[in-house]
Amino acid sequence: MVTLLGLHGDPHLSVFHILRIATIFGGFILLSAAWNVLYKAQSRHTMATTDVYEYVRHPQYVGFIVIMLGFLLQWPTLLTLLMFPALVVMMYVRLARLEEREAIAEFGDAYRAYMDWVPGFIPRFGSQGDAHA
Repeated sequence: MVTLLGLHGDPHLSVFHILRIATIFGGFILLSAAWNVLYKAQSRHTMATTDVYEYVRHPQYVGFIVIMLGFLLQWPTLLTLLMFPALVVMMYVRLARLEEREAIAEFGDAYRAYMDWVPGFIPRFGSQGDAHA
């Protein structure tokens, strides 16, 4: 990627390399945080609505998508460019919708209210906390 843009120097110290590594590790951190909250909620048979789940309903899938984006930046080929949106839509969005139907069946109106309040994949920051109070 660095040579494609005409940049020179150590490729391991380039902005793009640091961005790729930060993206991949950031995705793993988000994934870890989400699974921890989800595990605790499932062991109590409650909804996961705290920590990262306050900002996005599917942080574990967002984490996987961010990791895949980091690898797409690492190895930008035509195949990875085509597979990225296919995996996002066909795997993670589909799985999220299935899990939402299961959560509605289990938690009913409480989960519907959560869906109305918290976005699925793209976090909403700012006045959200004020409106909920």
